[in-house]
Amino acid sequence: MFCLLAKRLSSADPLYGWEGMMAGISRRAALIGGGILGAGALGAGGLAGRRMWLDREPLAPEMQNAQGHFVWSNWAGTAHSYPVQRAAPQSEDELVHILKTAPGPIRPVGSGHSFTALVPTEGTLLTLDGMSGIVSHDPATHCAVVRGGTRLADLGPALAAIGQEMVNLPDINKQSIAGAIATGTHGTGRGIQAMHGSVIKIRLATPTGELLDCDATTNAEIFNAARVGLGAFGVVTEVTLQNQPISRVLKRVEARLIEEMLEDWPTLRQKHRNAEFYVLPFTGYAALITHDVTDLPVKPRGPDRDVETLMALKQLRDIFEFTPALRRRIAEGELSKIEPEEVVDDGWKLLSNERPVRFKEIEYHLPIDAQVPALREVLAAIETHRPDVFFPIEVRVIAADDAWLSPFHERECGSIAVHAYYKEDHDFFFSIVEPIFRRHGGRPHWGKMHTLKAPDLAQLYPRWKEAGEVRQTIDPQGRLLNDYLKGVFLDG
Repeated sequence: MFCLLAKRLSSADPLYGWEGMMAGISRRAALIGGGILGAGALGAGGLAGRRMWLDREPLAPEMQNAQGHFVWSNWAGTAHSYPVQRAAPQSEDELVHILKTAPGPIRPVGSGHSFTALVPTEGTLLTLDGMSGIVSHDPATHCAVVRGGTRLADLGPALAAIGQEMVNLPDINKQSIAGAIATGTHGTGRGIQAMHGSVIKIRLATPTGELLDCDATTNAEIFNAARVGLGAFGVVTEVTLQNQPISRVLKRVEARLIEEMLEDWPTLRQKHRNAEFYVLPFTGYAALITHDVTDLPVKPRGPDRDVETLMALKQLRDIFEFTPALRRRIAEGELSKIEPEEVVDDGWKLLSNERPVRFKEIEYHLPIDAQVPALREVLAAIETHRPDVFFPIEVRVIAADDAWLSPFHERECGSIAVHAYYKEDHDFFFSIVEPIFRRHGGRPHWGKMHTLKAPDLAQLYPRWKEAGEVRQTIDPQGRLLNDYLKGVFLDG
């Protein structure tokens, strides 16, 4: 997953980088695993059969339902529905008409990258893909007005063309800007807020047909409630972003022993502008990634190779799932050889990554001092109970903000994200991981899987009641609430 980790394994090895290192692990694992499995044909056959069963493609929903409506599914395949109507307005006037007349529930969709059931509807599915791009910008203040349907991947180069970049970016940049802020999408960094922290104004189309301009002084309560609004307060047609001048950044990736990483993390997250790390379960290692402003010459990072990395970790798991000590010994032997890698480029080019391998995810945001203790518990639980896990665990830090439904409301948070391969079950999210997060006072990422309902959430958000009252005023008939959101905002 960390394409910048680089080492040539031997002078004769033509493969470089993290990809080459993981290929080395794969070759060694295959040789040892072949010997082990060759000692018992029955065991080999049983293991191979189990892996073939687990590697089958998940059952896909029918393309059409009995009424002839076509399916919509999210990226991970964890949610789907058969909307009776689909809408793609090209203007605010069209959008207002749709919101007033289309069959409900009306659910806006960006890239479908949320893992929860925020979008599914048997009513109207609404995309803002026809309402994208930069509307205007101010070169003196580095502000830009951006249409809600603009994808982050397109916004980066568009802002760069006018000498601006966003203050921070998430790990993946396929989301729409409206969808990203609606779910509290974030990156990582010292004193750096989630994406909605850079939003100084929103323009909101409501189910009653109003167009509202909202900021800290105009419609302030709506601004506070709807900045992170889950698409339940209206449809965000425009956002005004407080950006910054383009900065050149040094990105450094290095392999660290897990225990060393955990001990040093409080210092590292304060030392670097952006810092995060990935724990590799059953390996004894983590990968630390840092970004710092520099004046060094550009040194591009080259192509991402996440597929090769993840599939090598998967192969190691496949062969040694039931011999974790040997699995760890092989991984440690190779990971210990890795030397740090550094690349230099504009910050907006380095903060986000390609993630072509589909997965499922649970992520909670914990009080900053609880992050490391909770991570220790999560890792111990996975390595004790779930030897099938091979995806890295992502660890980041996010500054406090004042949006009422922000998971970072009035507290700096440390996030922990646990993943599962899209072909494999994720029941351990809820049986062993989520209880740990909840014991440590965590708030779930709005776009990631969790089991919390309105009574649970009301205990976690100081302004929950006020946000609910604003939502009720804006959408008294609940035209934007699907079944999932009824569970989030109501008592159901």
